[in-house]
Amino acid sequence: MDGGADGAAQRTHAGTEADEHLIREVEKIVVGLGRMFPGLCEVVLHDLRDPQNAVRAIENNLSGRAVGDSATELGLRRISDPQYPTVIQNYANRFPDGRPAKSTSIGIKNAAGEYIAALCLNLDVSVLSPVTLTLSNLIATDGTHGEQPVESLRDRNAQELRHVVEALSAERGSTPRSLSRTDKRALVRRLREDGYFDSRDAAQAMADLLGVSRATVYNYAK
Repeated sequence: MDGGADGAAQRTHAGTEADEHLIREVEKIVVGLGRMFPGLCEVVLHDLRDPQNAVRAIENNLSGRAVGDSATELGLRRISDPQYPTVIQNYANRFPDGRPAKSTSIGIKNAAGEYIAALCLNLDVSVLSPVTLTLSNLIATDGTHGEQPVESLRDRNAQELRHVVEALSAERGSTPRSLSRTDKRALVRRLREDGYFDSRDAAQAMADLLGVSRATVYNYAK
């Protein structure tokens, strides 16, 4: 009986060591991917053996999380269901400040077929959209002449505000958060003149997009 118990304990210990070794190896991938896409793609390693303290490593921290934070919904699903898909790729996501992201989650199983970790990539697509807008502006043609009146009767919601801010930033060859203080002030005043401050929560939305405080937005608007 004692020999059997000792054997089981040894196998458990060996399995735990093997799991830890595997996770340490995946940590190297996190570092490599993160340094390949600095400021663009957040790479996170979740240790699913401890869901309350799951974040094991994080590179290019775009979400504001920290090592030791809890597992996400996907991580909890993998813990409860070993048959959950190993790879969930290119799904729409969003950072806490509202920036859109494209995410991929890769489950890591041990030799026993249990999920013990997840490697997650969160691509900040808001950084790329101004580039697309800049190229579109470069090849666009103008079929009209003279100043045309512009009027919109639809509600200027957060999605439209984001599009306008990114378009105006792209005209300056930049992203909203990378604009200089002078350009941010000019952009906010342009939005005020165009009536965007009439929309509810517009000031807070502008603050999130530009990476400043709401008070700063109101100060820029003066």
